[in-house]
Amino acid sequence: MKKLVIAYSGGLDTSYCAVSLSKEYDVHAVSVNTGGFTKEEISHIESNAYKMGVTTYKNIDAVATFYNKVVKYLIFGNVLKNATYPLSVSAERIIQAIEIIEYAKSIDAEYIAHGSTGAGNDQVRFDMIFQTLAPNIKIITPIRDQKLARQEEIDYLKSEGIDMNWEKSKYSVNKGLWGTSVGGVETLKSEKPLPSEAYPSQLEKEGEEKVTLTFKNGEFVALNGQENAPEINIENLNNIASKFAIGRDIHVGDTIVGTKGRVGFEAAAALITVKAHHLLEKHTLTKWQLQHKEYLSSFYGMHLHEGQYLDPVMRDTEAFLQSSQKMVSGDVVVSLKPYHFTLDGIVSKHDLMSSAFSTYGEENKAWTADDAKGFIKIIGNQNKIYQQVNK
Repeated sequence: MKKLVIAYSGGLDTSYCAVSLSKEYDVHAVSVNTGGFTKEEISHIESNAYKMGVTTYKNIDAVATFYNKVVKYLIFGNVLKNATYPLSVSAERIIQAIEIIEYAKSIDAEYIAHGSTGAGNDQVRFDMIFQTLAPNIKIITPIRDQKLARQEEIDYLKSEGIDMNWEKSKYSVNKGLWGTSVGGVETLKSEKPLPSEAYPSQLEKEGEEKVTLTFKNGEFVALNGQENAPEINIENLNNIASKFAIGRDIHVGDTIVGTKGRVGFEAAAALITVKAHHLLEKHTLTKWQLQHKEYLSSFYGMHLHEGQYLDPVMRDTEAFLQSSQKMVSGDVVVSLKPYHFTLDGIVSKHDLMSSAFSTYGEENKAWTADDAKGFIKIIGNQNKIYQQVNK
């Protein structure tokens, strides 16, 4: 039988794909951990995969890869899509697709499959990565091609002797290093919020707790003085902040296929890290660095969301973002409170609010009153000429 690799999550869609495709192919299931999986959950997914008839199952630990290839640059760019969403799921899918297609190539698979429908973003991300990195491997998508309804998949699996309580949960939750997406009946329309109980983290702490994030060249290198790999610091921060039920919101955006989409998310560590990093940048970068970073970061986030990660313009943008971080080092103090957080301030040897030059609105030590008058006269000269000529 011809060798096929399937992107396997263990849900209904990929289970249907695994069972049906194993009739024709030698199926090898792969899942990629980009954060959020426990050892027990991975073991459970593996056990179920073999029940679906796959030949082998592999879980790839890509948490560090996810941080180094994507999350790092989302922090450098302070990327929040539509000023709201830290690209939790879309960023994960890119790395998952790359890891899966590289695995398929390593075992000389002739086919690769995923369980995406024809209505969403993931089909675009998976297909684009797969066909770019391995154009000779044929892509198989049973759910999309057959336009299957959920009940049709359940009935088929039951007919194959696989009945695993496929009843749909009230809320779909996708957890990863950079946040957790939450979908439900409320997000299918425009007017209702998600109820509090829909979010995976509930309020456990009252009062206020201060945390200190330490950045070195833009990377999150320590939490409360404890040095660790940035991805570990992100996980540890999330464990602390999620107890305050911080990071809840609903994102409304444009899908790759042209529709509007609405999804809830919980991303305590992502939002705190991005906002803390941005505050440090506002103290340590010049106004022109901040201005040009803003639009380039927006482009980077949009291209990533739309599956364009492999376009060389992304490497060009990453080089700019990396270069901009040379002076972004210091501590940021954040106060955690129920359902929200505040940024208290920063300490950095690169802080451009240096009192050696001036104190805003109070005094200056670097120019005279006549210097100021001449500067103002010259900087306003073109506007004065325009107004006089075009009375």
